Amino acid sequence: MSPRSRDRSGGQRRGLPEQIRPAGVLPTGRWTGVAGLALLPVGLGVLLRHPPLLLVGAVGVAYAAYARGDSAPRPELDITRELSDPSPAPGDEVTVTLRVRNAGDGVVPDLRLVDGVPPALASDDPARLGTALRPGKSATLRYTVTAVRGAHEWRPVHVVTRNPSGSQEHDEQQTVETTMRCAPELTASGALPLRGLTTPYAGRVATDVGGAGLEFHSTREYRHGDPARRVNWARYARTGELSTLQFREERAATVVLCIDARPEAYLARDAEEANAVERGVDAASQAFSALVDTGDRVGVAAFAPGDCWLPPSTGSDHRAEARDLLATHPSLAPTPTDDRFLPTTWLKRFRRRLPADAQVILFSPVPDDFSVTVARRLDAYGHAVTVISPDPTAGDTPGRQLARVERAARLSALRGAGLRVVDWGEEALATELDRAAARWSR
Repeated sequence: MSPRSRDRSGGQRRGLPEQIRPAGVLPTGRWTGVAGLALLPVGLGVLLRHPPLLLVGAVGVAYAAYARGDSAPRPELDITRELSDPSPAPGDEVTVTLRVRNAGDGVVPDLRLVDGVPPALASDDPARLGTALRPGKSATLRYTVTAVRGAHEWRPVHVVTRNPSGSQEHDEQQTVETTMRCAPELTASGALPLRGLTTPYAGRVATDVGGAGLEFHSTREYRHGDPARRVNWARYARTGELSTLQFREERAATVVLCIDARPEAYLARDAEEANAVERGVDAASQAFSALVDTGDRVGVAAFAPGDCWLPPSTGSDHRAEARDLLATHPSLAPTPTDDRFLPTTWLKRFRRRLPADAQVILFSPVPDDFSVTVARRLDAYGHAVTVISPDPTAGDTPGRQLARVERAARLSALRGAGLRVVDWGEEALATELDRAAARWSR
């Protein structure tokens, strides 16, 4: 089990390093030592009284003097960036076009730039350009990135220009504000088995209360005003007594989808696979759609740094809020955050926010014992907990085999405490849920 690499380009380093070198005019060192070497033939020419050596030395001294006197003025560059689709779907290829124009009066003899590609985006093309620009002329850089869920902001463009002799360079960063928002559709998955907590809203969770519904529950004495379709006419024909049929009521569940997005949860079998947080967000998106479609009240939370919370509700507006939160909230970013996280404080706040009858579906790879503690405490506080656990483990090394065994022990501890656990491997989520539902119904 290994943390997923932040660089998803498969070897091509993308974007802008955190700090390449100090900005401003800097010597390149290209002509270092040239003056000293040029004086050597001059000295030999004097000693040997050989004029050609004096001429060679004079040429070298002239080059050294030229390099020393040549400055690197700050260029006037206009840089723009365009995306072929600023709101793509996950997995779409997006073409990025970066244009740079020389807006000054002088020639830029040596221009080099590196675009600030967001760290979560994969690009097989080099996001860099080297060229020379005459006044008013432009150059274009195009490269392709693969869209992933989230709001991705481009970092500044790193620009380096050199003077004609190459002895000095001007180093700066130019900000070109560009954002790509990738929000996956909320598509339903297989049916989610819910435990018997209910709320007083019409829905699909069967209760032990008689009333309106589909499944027969009991009969009671007829009351004035009872619908004729619920009168037990067979009993009336047999005994002459009026009675009313009662059916098992169905009520909506209140469910909170909680995604473990701590840095510890950003795990994957290898750098090319989606990490457990990405898989958890995808599963939560499917679960949200499936539950809302059947009338349940659904909320979203992140077990992570930051404040990610959407109270349980229903309706199209709530669906849109959930889609935006799952796609762009910083707590659910495709790469881990460095923000401070206090898990005990988070758990207390999460408990206060949970409705009394809420069930919790926890999406977590269960990377440590604290994830087990959270699930068991929520269950002890009266919230039915189901754990859907993306499996990020691999068995190709002894260390990873040990991580797999430790994770299996944690899942067994959850099952032993009476919690429902879905160990989600490489198969589709719907397949795993159907298999789990069949196992739980035995």
